[in-house]
Amino acid sequence: MKTHPNEILLYYNSKSSSDRKVLAHAKSTGFKVRSYCHSQAPSTSTSWNTILKNLDLHPKDLMNKADPFYQNNLRGKEYDVDDWLNVIKNNPGLMKSPIAIKGNKAILCKTPTDIYKL
Repeated sequence: MKTHPNEILLYYNSKSSSDRKVLAHAKSTGFKVRSYCHSQAPSTSTSWNTILKNLDLHPKDLMNKADPFYQNNLRGKEYDVDDWLNVIKNNPGLMKSPIAIKGNKAILCKTPTDIYKL
């Protein structure tokens, strides 16, 4: 997934105050910001594969392992990449932190100011 060089694409949890801070910092960069709640995250494996490749992460690494759903249903299980992608697509709220994409670069924002690393 590639964005315009002057645009930031942000997938975030609108209920999280730290995620909303990332959005505020993104808007202060001067770039156009397209923001989407986790529930509006990409629904295709191709999009997720591109995002994960740009993040240099395995799909399981994107999971919030403290989430009760993860703890009750996924903890200790090993799936192949496609199965993990299906878990993400069907449970976008399990994603960790906001994901910011600019051009071909993607980052997982662990702090609100991580957005400036793009």
